Amino acid sequence: MSAIEIEDLSISLGIGVHAKRILGGVNFSVDKGESFGLVGESGSGKSTVLRCIARLLNAWDGRIAINNKAVRDTPQDEYCRTVQMVFQDPYGSLHPRQSIQTALQEPLRIQRMDRHQERMEQALIEVGLTPAFLQRYPHELSGGQRQRVAIARALILDPSVLLLDEPTSALDVSVQAEVLNLLSELRARKGLTYLLVSHDLAVIDHMCDRLAVMQHGRIVEILDRAVLSTGRATDPYARELIRASVEYDQAV
Repeated sequence: MSAIEIEDLSISLGIGVHAKRILGGVNFSVDKGESFGLVGESGSGKSTVLRCIARLLNAWDGRIAINNKAVRDTPQDEYCRTVQMVFQDPYGSLHPRQSIQTALQEPLRIQRMDRHQERMEQALIEVGLTPAFLQRYPHELSGGQRQRVAIARALILDPSVLLLDEPTSALDVSVQAEVLNLLSELRARKGLTYLLVSHDLAVIDHMCDRLAVMQHGRIVEILDRAVLSTGRATDPYARELIRASVEYDQAV
């Protein structure tokens, strides 16, 4: 059964002759419990797809469904309990003047959920932090700790789907593996479904079962992870992307 279904997703920005096609006929599905990657060069439309699914962009055509229910037919509170997003920059996704307690408590308050203190403490423990972090502010945390808080905030409503937009690219290299391993552990333990955007094929190889290669707002090929080690993609752009990534990793 599919957790995410995208059918003919298209979006244009601008009006009339000045309109520019950003996405054109994107189609893919993600099974329940699967981790699916979106890769491609900057401007290929990866993050735009995530923002459409997250309801941050609304002027799109096509169909987006979560657990067989169209996103546009899903009440906002129900949607937020099902889908959450972890953004690229933990420095920007947490309000600098709000304590960690305030950041975690807000979604619980909006959703009228009880046992706030217990839920907040458990959310921090699940991401490898202690309840003492509730009294801290973002500027008192390292980048990795901030991203762990962002993951805790995303998980505090017990969603089944997480949208991950370059979740480690703003972190130091020494911390990236820790956060990726945490995300893998959480998916296995909670049965979560991930849709992960990344420009780093090593991250995709570590995290994902399948991936879609995007170019100019379209998906050119959907591949199993095993193809990343063989380079045997069908589409020329997908082959070049994999080859370039391998050569870069070898050079580093």
